[in-house]
Amino acid sequence: MTLDEIQNLATNDCPRFSVFAHDQLPMPGVKKHLSEILNREIRVVDFKIKKSKQRAGTDCMQFQFVIDGEVCVAFTGSNVLMDQIQSAKVNGCMPFVGTIVKIDKYFSFS
Repeated sequence: MTLDEIQNLATNDCPRFSVFAHDQLPMPGVKKHLSEILNREIRVVDFKIKKSKQRAGTDCMQFQFVIDGEVCVAFTGSNVLMDQIQSAKVNGCMPFVGTIVKIDKYFSFS
């Protein structure tokens, strides 16, 4: 942009950072382990998937949920849970209520 263009730029011509940078903000909530919420009904409200810092070459999902009236977050590398939660979002079903169960070695929403 030229100096003239910058000086003529009105504030309302610019989008607010908070509108488009949602994924950059930390998810608020009390950290819980999956074992603490297993077989308990939760309301999943948000999630994000990033590269894992613990296991190279894998993804890690942070998801935000409400349980017993408390906003919480949990982390998982479960591909099944990641696929299920992404499917829920694509199908317009976020937020949703579900229960995380363990089937053999895998975690799944039911």
